[in-house]
Amino acid sequence: MKALFLATGLGTGLKPLTSDLPNPMIPIMTKPLLERNMLKLKDCGINEIIISTCNKQQKIEEYFGDGTKLGLKIHYIYEDIPLGTGGAIKNTGEFFNDTFIIFNTCILSEINIMDMIKFHKEKLAAVTIAVTQVENPSDYNVIEYNEELYAEAIVEKPKPSEVKSKYINAGIYIFEPNVLKEIPRSQVVSIERDTFPILIKKDYPIVVYKSHEYWMDISTIEKYIQAHEDILCGTCILPEFKDENQDIFIGKNTTIRPSTKIIGPVYIGENTKIGAYSTIGPDTIIGNNCKVGTNNKITDSIVWDKMSIQDNSVFSGIIINSKSTIPKRANNITNMNIA
Repeated sequence: MKALFLATGLGTGLKPLTSDLPNPMIPIMTKPLLERNMLKLKDCGINEIIISTCNKQQKIEEYFGDGTKLGLKIHYIYEDIPLGTGGAIKNTGEFFNDTFIIFNTCILSEINIMDMIKFHKEKLAAVTIAVTQVENPSDYNVIEYNEELYAEAIVEKPKPSEVKSKYINAGIYIFEPNVLKEIPRSQVVSIERDTFPILIKKDYPIVVYKSHEYWMDISTIEKYIQAHEDILCGTCILPEFKDENQDIFIGKNTTIRPSTKIIGPVYIGENTKIGAYSTIGPDTIIGNNCKVGTNNKITDSIVWDKMSIQDNSVFSGIIINSKSTIPKRANNITNMNIA
């Protein structure tokens, strides 16, 4: 089985984090979200990936190359203008002559992909849509379905009084290639608004795979922050934490001076140096290859890779990358020196 990643979004909700970076490349605990999702599929035996890109595509290709370093085979399809989810799927149709899986690249989830594939085959479905339950479905595309889990309607952002289901499109699909003929070529097409209603009207078997596992659509700064908080508190469990029974994670080749205090939950990446007489945490993430000077206090913050924080800095509640410093909530920067 092959997989398609739809990496054509502009990432406007994540700016300024995405001012110089496509949204699938934002780091989740130091590793790009796209990489995490590709490795998730690799664990399911899916090792050939097609990435449909439009925005800052060179950043994605420079990082992943042909996929060899991850044990994957990666192909790239570029769009001059965004064609929508349906247009992007149609544009990559030449790669698919068998069942394939599609991911929106802004999704962080623990949805069981192997079980979803099994469900798709058991139902003899043309399309399987992963759905997840949310408290306020009015912000999403809601899937209405019958007792046998066959989709009956896709309702876009219904008013609270019109909500009949709290299960929303989770942005993960399994397709049979024969449905591609229902998508027009070289046009802007929404798979949710345009294609799915046509498939339902033509009686294609579209089923919903209900998941109660962790799911987050990382489309805004607030949701990016929430995802990290969920990981730190154990609500979302990443593969590297499954065997960890602790709230302090320190990567390989990282050095921390004995006089420094680490207060969990804290994640510190690889090859990072933490100077003396500092306090790190709680609720703090420091990336790979960072340098933190002496007498610093860093709490409730996310520090991206390769940042250098000089002596006597005190800050809380911010995200720091090479381009910007963003308050997480109430900004509480007493003193910050970044090289």
